[in-house]
Amino acid sequence: MATQDDRRSPLTTETGAPVGDNQHTETAGPGGPLLVQDQQLFEKLARFNRERIPERIVHARGAGAYGTFTATRDVSRWTRAAFLSRVGKETEVFARFSTVAGNLGAADAVRDPRGFSLKFYTEEGNYDLVGNNTPVFFIKDPSKFPDFIHTQKRDPYTGSQEPDNVWDFFGLSPETTHQVVWLFGDRGIPASYRHMNGYGSHTYQWNNAAGEAFWVKYHFTTDQGIATLTSEEAAVLAGRDPDSHQRDLREAIERGEYPSWTVRVQIIPAAEAAGIRFNPFDLTKVWPHADHPLIEIGRLELDRNPENVFAEVEQSAFSPAHFVPGIGPSPDKMLQGRLFAYGDAHRYRVGVNADQLPVNRPHATEARTYGRDGRLYDGRHAGAANYEPNSSGGPAETGQPLWAATRVSGPTGNHAAPPHREDDDFVQAGNLYRLMPPDEQERLVTNLAGSIAAVSADRDDIVERAVRNFRRADAGLGDLLATAVKQRRGR
Repeated sequence: MATQDDRRSPLTTETGAPVGDNQHTETAGPGGPLLVQDQQLFEKLARFNRERIPERIVHARGAGAYGTFTATRDVSRWTRAAFLSRVGKETEVFARFSTVAGNLGAADAVRDPRGFSLKFYTEEGNYDLVGNNTPVFFIKDPSKFPDFIHTQKRDPYTGSQEPDNVWDFFGLSPETTHQVVWLFGDRGIPASYRHMNGYGSHTYQWNNAAGEAFWVKYHFTTDQGIATLTSEEAAVLAGRDPDSHQRDLREAIERGEYPSWTVRVQIIPAAEAAGIRFNPFDLTKVWPHADHPLIEIGRLELDRNPENVFAEVEQSAFSPAHFVPGIGPSPDKMLQGRLFAYGDAHRYRVGVNADQLPVNRPHATEARTYGRDGRLYDGRHAGAANYEPNSSGGPAETGQPLWAATRVSGPTGNHAAPPHREDDDFVQAGNLYRLMPPDEQERLVTNLAGSIAAVSADRDDIVERAVRNFRRADAGLGDLLATAVKQRRGR
């Protein structure tokens, strides 16, 4: 935890109460789920969701398409989800791809993670899988998310993204190192949305008909092959065609070249999670494939463009809290924070009835709720009872939970996650660097050096912290980066 410098005034809530811990979310024991009583977290997330209108705070710039998920493996031993229940079963899907930091008018061909969001219109309701094109993320606790995004957005004084802010946060948050290596490597700028992988990124729970629970990670491997752009190629393309990725997806589907992805999962029995090398609920970590092999379960194909971008892409609303029977959350802190934040953002941005819009409402079943009124309400319930329980034959609870219970223990409080034997912020970042061929390593150093060298001349402390984190991941990477940055800064 960061220490309080006596020269700095204490951080407070919006109402002036001092904040004791701004780095760790309050949980039920060190490894348990988040607590609603952590109002510092919910105040930060709720306020963050309302900072811009009407476009999305993050992932504003995007493109979408409809398609089909086809199950190719019997996974009933792990989950009772109906859309995964038999080989050959098809489920309609809407996909949205996006950049993260740019606004609605930003260029597509930039160095940025890509959102990879899917809405499965299943017969048991909609299931949303809201991921990225990287298997990890920058941070592991949702309390840090608004602060992180502020460093990526426009500075309140200059109105531009500032390298000082970016690298100050990265250097003071070593957990970002793994994702930063991904971002500044070759895959940091996909050539198109069709030529990138997708990942659920978070850990989710699957549970079967017998009540057994499993932890799962999703992988979507592009059947078109990985294709990327160099920084130089991207700069030219972004200037020539800011809509390059959106245009590529739309025109490929119009030509009948339907993009597809092979869907695989990694699975860990819930009882084994505590004993594995890395914390399985840490979003800054991957599960090594040698330990937990990929299992193919299906195929995703996109074959229909939206008729209206605003109605179907801009108003599409995804939330990781949209589960179906057999699938549920895990104690992943970032996921737990997103369970609240995404739905709250859509209620603010689109309206409390966002899920009644055609792109968002269930297609294979009917939503039966007691929600009424508000912006966009279409009066579908007429004069039916708007409360429950009632004696007028309205919908009633099933008594059947969607997912298996998770055991928790320990005192409430602001906890760091319980450590696993190989947990640190640098091992996997170093492993990723050493997996790269020499030419990609060279491009990584060039990309990082170019960004770090842009830090203000009087902020060598920011530069030194950034380089030190990469040196802890791999000594050779750190040495090469230090030399490259010094050369660019003329030191």
